[in-house]
Amino acid sequence: MRVLPAGARASILCAVLAAGACTAPAFADPRTPWPAVGLLVLLYAGCELVKVCPFVGSRVPEGIGSFFPVLLAAVYLLPPSAAALVALPGGFAQAVDQRPARVRRVWHAAQQALAAWAAGQAYGLLGGPGAPAGSGSGPPGRTADFPYVLLPAAAGAVVFCLVLTALDAGILALAERRPARTAWRAPVARSLAPHCVHGLAGLMMALMWRSPYGIPAALLVLLPMYISCWVFAQYHREHAAHRATIRALVQAVDLKDRYTRGHSERVGQASAMIARELGMGEDRLEVVRIAGILHDVGKLGVPTRLLRKDGPLTPEERRIIELHPEYGHEMVRGIGFLGEARAAILHHHERVDGSGYPYGLTGEQIPELARVVAVADAFDAMTSTRSYSRARPVPTALAELERCAGAQFDPAMVHALVDAVGRHGWHPVVTADEDVPAALPAQGGRPAEGTRPAGPAQADPAASAPPPAAPAPSDPAPVGMRPRAGGGRGPGDADRGGGP
Repeated sequence: MRVLPAGARASILCAVLAAGACTAPAFADPRTPWPAVGLLVLLYAGCELVKVCPFVGSRVPEGIGSFFPVLLAAVYLLPPSAAALVALPGGFAQAVDQRPARVRRVWHAAQQALAAWAAGQAYGLLGGPGAPAGSGSGPPGRTADFPYVLLPAAAGAVVFCLVLTALDAGILALAERRPARTAWRAPVARSLAPHCVHGLAGLMMALMWRSPYGIPAALLVLLPMYISCWVFAQYHREHAAHRATIRALVQAVDLKDRYTRGHSERVGQASAMIARELGMGEDRLEVVRIAGILHDVGKLGVPTRLLRKDGPLTPEERRIIELHPEYGHEMVRGIGFLGEARAAILHHHERVDGSGYPYGLTGEQIPELARVVAVADAFDAMTSTRSYSRARPVPTALAELERCAGAQFDPAMVHALVDAVGRHGWHPVVTADEDVPAALPAQGGRPAEGTRPAGPAQADPAASAPPPAAPAPSDPAPVGMRPRAGGGRGPGDADRGGGP
């Protein structure tokens, strides 16, 4: 079970206490419409607990999300404290995928209660119909007219979204030490439009509730709500299919080259750490993670005997292996969802000084994601045991990357990785089959000297291979990643930039 930091536990406790303070007035207010509250509580909690689709006879798709239109309808129909009360059972009933499950459910319930209360306040201050008397002012005699209710309803939906995302950003910043700016910005941009749509659906339900057709007509609005959520869940299914495609490609590479098993996942993890440190948005962060995972997919086009060769490579063999970025790019050219990841796969062996391959690009000519993946690839290659060299300690690998910054690697990407490892440590998610994942705790700004990943996870012989031309004695490639004649690494290699 994951242990939450003290700051995160304190934030959850404060949210729970604040939610209690927001809901308490509903019990003392004689205007609280308890029949409506009870019905909406059952409706919202039932929507969260539903497991079987009654319309098509199949399970609700994974990722169908919360039925926020029901909760927003409560915001438009009830006083703010009563709307917050509606959120509690449904929020606690939501499914969670990670531990501690009970703490996460309590957090969801408190978070949604606070958001519903704040949305109700905004709705009432702008004169929304059904708001408590004196809570706001609208056009005299016109607050119940449909055009005038759009403004307070939209304001309530926006406030609901902002409070939810602000609370999420705060808990992520405390629990996972994410930068507050990135934890807040991406969810707001991604969630604002869906919450406005949910607000419109909730307003339709509220208007039907107060119409001459009454509650039965309002309940019929749940049908288009469910259909919209089902369509959104299909979008998540498509993403799951994308992940399955990526996983199949990686497994094919791992089966062909047993020495690099786990290398792809670790490069994807390190690439995401760099991207997050650079402040990339969540969508682009996912693209760079995929690029890191698939960067070596072109090895499927390389003869297996070369990938599994324990000794040094001949110049001709090295030239064959150096074709794998182009092979990989051709393999994924038709996979539209990869986007920028295709360019990263093609150019992740370019060097900022122009001595890389396949095209010898320099500096800013190299795509940004390719510069990220290049650093992540080199870092994992140095910290993994290979057929011709032992794993280097993480601090030594970071120092080698810093030494090569500006020649082989983009300095900004190197510094981002150093800062990310210093803050979060390096916890490789996958090594070899027989390995136990290593964990490097963050201590101050730098990892502890002498710590290294456990186990003999292998990396491919071309992970940071030099360009076809023979390197000069001052070649800036990380020397811990180069095979010497005879397949080993000399004791002085760490102090010089010699060639193979």
